Amino acid sequence: MLEIKLLPNGFINCGADLTLNLVHMEKITSILAKKQPHFHTVSPQSTVKDAVNQMCCENIDHLIVIDDEERFLGVVSEHDVTSKAMYANKFLTETMVTDVMDTHLPVATINDSVEKCMQLMKQFHVRLVPVFEGFSFRGVISSEDIIQEAVFNRMKIFDTEDEGPAARVYVISQSPR
Repeated sequence: MLEIKLLPNGFINCGADLTLNLVHMEKITSILAKKQPHFHTVSPQSTVKDAVNQMCCENIDHLIVIDDEERFLGVVSEHDVTSKAMYANKFLTETMVTDVMDTHLPVATINDSVEKCMQLMKQFHVRLVPVFEGFSFRGVISSEDIIQEAVFNRMKIFDTEDEGPAARVYVISQSPR
């Protein structure tokens, strides 16, 4: 059986081979700062076909839905299109983005930590979390962004006793009883 312990110093001990340090989890702003300053957006009145074409051309899996006054309305993703339009046999040329976009997402603030964002994603079973500063939309954090941040900060997150190449390989296995 794998035993996981929360240590007083903020580390999580997952056995002899792995210790995670959650104290060094960055603020969401560290992720937003690394992302491009412009957003991939779509109008709620656009057709789903146009949104899918845009996602394909821009090589992205979601678009931020904003109105004519640049207000955040929601997010439309490939998953939304497949589950709400294609699965329901709706014509993509006749279905509007407003009909399939996700408007019930948890939100984070720029002061939240990456860990808090991860908790929101897990609690609400989502891959995208919009970020606000007051009422101003600042961006979207995706589960992929969090993975990239973890890889970027891997030496802060994964604590090892050895600094050699073998220190980067972790195996968690259960011994048979």
